[in-house]
Amino acid sequence: MGNESSKAPKSSTGKGVASSLGLRSGPSQSTVQRHIENARKSRILQLKACGLKSMPPALNELYEVIRNLELSQNKIKELPPDIGSFSVLKQLHLSENALTELPDEIGSLKNLEILNLQSNKLSSLPDSIVGCTSLKTLNLSANNFTQFPVPTCHLMSLETLVLAQNTIAELPDEVIF
Repeated sequence: MGNESSKAPKSSTGKGVASSLGLRSGPSQSTVQRHIENARKSRILQLKACGLKSMPPALNELYEVIRNLELSQNKIKELPPDIGSFSVLKQLHLSENALTELPDEIGSLKNLEILNLQSNKLSSLPDSIVGCTSLKTLNLSANNFTQFPVPTCHLMSLETLVLAQNTIAELPDEVIF
């Protein structure tokens, strides 16, 4: 028990370490700020399993920088409207949080290609999601959907839609095979 280390594991090759920065336990403000500074160079910010209840306000410094934002396994209940300001964001990972809805501003993420919302409490999507014109992969598994999210039918770049572990009984007419 006393021999456990709190240091992050190091890559044996050294590759990928600089481009992927993460925190694993409740971060202090200075720790979050340090990772944000490093993310300016890597364009990737991982704040997975940090016990976050909301998006850190300091993230607004990175609107035009971050391409990959990993906020999975936190306690985030809502996204701020300024989520739509991440103009170059390609991947947004929010699995295993407590989201019940998405703000309309999510549709402003024109470059977003991957949106992972697995294991939240979502039951619908805003119509504005169709603004995510580059979205290729959308994971909505293990949420509270009882009806097929029709706005997904209008995502022209969508290649993969995951709806497993929801209670959707029927598909609407908009779904074309």
